[in-house]
Amino acid sequence: MDVVETWTGKSACQLQDALRDTNEAFASRLGIGLRTVASWHQNPELVPRTEMRQLLDQILEKAPLATQKRFALLTAEASSLATAQALRVAIAVVVRGAEVLLVCRRDDESAGIRWQFPAGVIKPGGSPASAAIRETLAETGVHCAVREDLGGRLHPTTGVWCQYFLAEYLVGEAQNQDSIENADVMWVPRNAVLRFIPVDTIFPPILAALEESQT
Repeated sequence: MDVVETWTGKSACQLQDALRDTNEAFASRLGIGLRTVASWHQNPELVPRTEMRQLLDQILEKAPLATQKRFALLTAEASSLATAQALRVAIAVVVRGAEVLLVCRRDDESAGIRWQFPAGVIKPGGSPASAAIRETLAETGVHCAVREDLGGRLHPTTGVWCQYFLAEYLVGEAQNQDSIENADVMWVPRNAVLRFIPVDTIFPPILAALEESQT
């Protein structure tokens, strides 16, 4: 069982969720007032008093294994979302006729990822679409325009939140503009993408977009 180092209103509410308790049932289980439970929901950063933290420790320790597992999953999910919010990446799927633009990452710190679509970090308060255009130009020398927002997800390999955009080639010769991070840049046939990127790591809407009839 995982040990909670510091209980907060948020983690207390996660324990309540794991127990499947209503506010009233959770308050009764702890022997505290309903107003205290309500305050945890209203102020997730609130740190309960020492005696309250001890009560929460005891409830978690005595909880059935299934409840402890649910609590661990809830806290892990919250941690992943916090990381995703801290780091967001915009990814451009740039098409030019029957081709799509790919970059080859140097794999020393890329979690095994090699070939992928141009991508870059979204600055706080910045536009994801603008980041996709900016980073594509910075990495490849290619100017593009966003055609469609394909949606977003937590990347299955990196755990980073990714926002994907289908973009149209405008002008520019594809070349490696960032030799520190990338080993190569090239256009590949749309129907050959799976030779470069494993299908289980590609966001499904990308495959659908690449399979659409070309105009």
